[in-house]
Amino acid sequence: MKPAARRASSRSASEVQAAIERFLKASPKPALLEPGEELLQLHRDNFVLDSRNARLTIQAWDERRNLVRRIIDIRHESRGRLELVAERFARKPGPLFLIDLARPAAQDWERRSTRLVFREQFRQFLSREFPGWKITELSAEQDLEHSLSPAFPRALLRKGAIGLAAVAAPPDVVDPSGILSFGLIWLDYLRKRERRMAIEGLMLFLPLGKERTTCLRVAHLNTSVARFEVFAYSEEGYTARLDLRDSGNLDTTLEVRRTPAAFHQETFTRLEALGAERVELNNGEASLRVRGVEFAHTSGNEILFGLTDRVALRHQNLAELEQLARELARMRSPHRPARSDLYLRNPEAWLESQVRANIETIDATLLRYPIYGQVPAFAGGERGVLDLLATDRSGRLAILELKASSDIHLPVQALDYWMRVNWHIGRREFGAHGYFPGIDLRDAPPRILVIGPSLEFHPTTESILGYFSPEIEIERIGLALDWRKSMHVMFRLRGAERPR
Repeated sequence: MKPAARRASSRSASEVQAAIERFLKASPKPALLEPGEELLQLHRDNFVLDSRNARLTIQAWDERRNLVRRIIDIRHESRGRLELVAERFARKPGPLFLIDLARPAAQDWERRSTRLVFREQFRQFLSREFPGWKITELSAEQDLEHSLSPAFPRALLRKGAIGLAAVAAPPDVVDPSGILSFGLIWLDYLRKRERRMAIEGLMLFLPLGKERTTCLRVAHLNTSVARFEVFAYSEEGYTARLDLRDSGNLDTTLEVRRTPAAFHQETFTRLEALGAERVELNNGEASLRVRGVEFAHTSGNEILFGLTDRVALRHQNLAELEQLARELARMRSPHRPARSDLYLRNPEAWLESQVRANIETIDATLLRYPIYGQVPAFAGGERGVLDLLATDRSGRLAILELKASSDIHLPVQALDYWMRVNWHIGRREFGAHGYFPGIDLRDAPPRILVIGPSLEFHPTTESILGYFSPEIEIERIGLALDWRKSMHVMFRLRGAERPR
């Protein structure tokens, strides 16, 4: 059983020193952390505790730093962590932490240390770019209630009755383009919280070389409701405001669509009678699926089948292929009470199969055929969202974004796909590349239909959509929870409308 954490105040220098020595002796990997500074690991030969005239001082150093602080008191003492009160510049007290890195919980402190270091860099960026503004709030802490991420430090700047929201992407963040979702959430939150202040806009800071995606997205926000600016910073800490008109072209390609070969029609018919669905791919091949799970596909003039290792279809193993289709249909049945791995696998693909089969339920103006998947393709082909591209009876393209679970970035992912499709529409490439044959496609920007279970839309979705450009026509379609059994639309919301 862990000992209870202990608080203390006004201890003598000798008592504080004894507590520090006790902690260091019990810690296999002690480290010193001061908010805003990098973590400094302690060894026998890189720190000194000095007590003179009732003043306790700690000095620690490495190849680049030499930290000297007077220790005033102990604020909190627990296993693996000792929070000290140290005297900083101008005799201002501040926290100083001793941490045992050998403990699993110390990993969170290492991450926090990195965040705090970059938070102070962010402070410098803001002071340099906005010299006449006061930084009234700066945080790198998590706020689950308001969906604010610790991965992107955020700030509030103020000049009189005017405010600016600011967010930064650290150099080591996994996906720096996630900054826009959290930035818009922060902007919207401040506008609701600071009723007496006019929050004019959002300032975004990204590492140099990783700003392009965000710049392209920001160019499609509504500048009549907020001011948006993007800054890039270098490894040396220099910052520069970017010209959003000079963001470059989209990294997008539209492959020429190949017509599927007329092989294996009899086999396809037999498998479709067993519950399989045939999806024509843009490369001229066909995929055979049961409620989204592929169990066979064509390759040239052959059919390869299997859930893991694929084998070529021959007359002698046709019964094996049919049995696989039957078993998969049984395991993926929406009426099956058991929740096997096959049942739970890839819910977005199951949702896709339902949308393809019930396209008029989703939108009565859409044509049942053709419907294409992942056109144009993204680099690597991996996204958290499945995309379908359809057209309505007037020849206007519609993007169908499918998501079976909550995703905070869903609106900006839809924006990404809209930008690509719209780019190719402007160059009239869809018809020229073999898509939608016989249909007179319009030059109008595409619509976006975001489709998912009604309770799985993230609560910040409306906040983010409220800042999209009016030229982007987007509709959210919420499905009943039993969408695997049948498709029932629970709500249709345009733009930033909220459910009643």
